[in-house]
Amino acid sequence: MSAAWAAAFAFAVRVLGLRPEDFWRLSVAEWRALTGTDTAPGRSELTALMARFPDAGEADGVSQGPPLAS
Repeated sequence: MSAAWAAAFAFAVRVLGLRPEDFWRLSVAEWRALTGTDTAPGRSELTALMARFPDAGEADGVSQGPPLAS
């Protein structure tokens, strides 16, 4: 985890009182609303996080979400 993410995580847990699992579920828009910032992870950092913490139910990088309505 980069220093920037570690600082964001510490802020979310210690200052905002979020549980770790709630922090990781935040969207970028929700994070910006909570912190009043316009900061978002770069593409390479986001890709690294996605590889390190894959969503449950994903196989080979393909989401196993609900079927599309016909």
